[in-house]
Amino acid sequence: MVLEIFQVDAFTDRAFAGNPAAVCLLPEASFPEAGWMQALAAEMNLSETAFLVCRGGPADRADRSQGAQGGPGGDGGDIAEFGLRWFTPAVEVELCGHATLASAHVLWETGAAAAASPIRFQTLSGVLSAERRGDWIELDFPAEPASALAEPPQGLAGLLGAQPVWVGANRFDLVVELADEAAVRSLAPDVRRLAALPYRGILVTARASAAQARGYDVVSRFFAPAAGVAEDPVTGSAHCCVGPYWSGRLGKNPLVGYQASARGGLVRMELAGDRVRLGGQAVTVFRGELAA
Repeated sequence: MVLEIFQVDAFTDRAFAGNPAAVCLLPEASFPEAGWMQALAAEMNLSETAFLVCRGGPADRADRSQGAQGGPGGDGGDIAEFGLRWFTPAVEVELCGHATLASAHVLWETGAAAAASPIRFQTLSGVLSAERRGDWIELDFPAEPASALAEPPQGLAGLLGAQPVWVGANRFDLVVELADEAAVRSLAPDVRRLAALPYRGILVTARASAAQARGYDVVSRFFAPAAGVAEDPVTGSAHCCVGPYWSGRLGKNPLVGYQASARGGLVRMELAGDRVRLGGQAVTVFRGELAA
């Protein structure tokens, strides 16, 4: 069986920047065995590989059972629906922003979803949606605010190589504010020892220096060695926390974040109750056929 597979750079408007994700379009209505998906993700060796199965949409509306109504873009009949799962090279994850952005980009680019159609994804984190906003894609994700930790992990400053200003956590990640943008950019943590912490990843963030001149309000970096990703280039799901954290402190909504990895990328964030709208761009780098 020959399957289409794509590599897309997400949260960027140019190739070889942002965060690369693999996107695999599956022909069946249900997912294959998880071990096969995990093996393919390890073969791709990107921070995430996304797997998509069609659950219905405008093109096959006549064959669909009556779906849920409402949501972005009008009634449920105008929304393309897909099942979506994400795998790092090591594990399946519950929430991933950049591979969701890449998936929406591929579905519209290939015509698997109509150009004007919003997309609804059924995932391990519930229903997520994507809509086109000109050259940008807007994702509707759950907000993941962090709460302060009374007792931060022992020796955290030594593991990071920097003194935290604030330490908290949400259901996924350890969240650390540093003194300034320079501290975030120059950070060189002990990634091997960070992997022993009981979190999906470690999100490090600070207010941007000269935000108006730079075009973004906050900066971040994200390390997830326990999930097989030493440093993630641009982490959409982390901005589900970055948005609530900085919106309250800066008194600003919406705001723009820059993830200061070697590749770098911009993420727009807008809080809407218990949801965060994440905005980004995407570029297809290559497409091919999977023969295995």
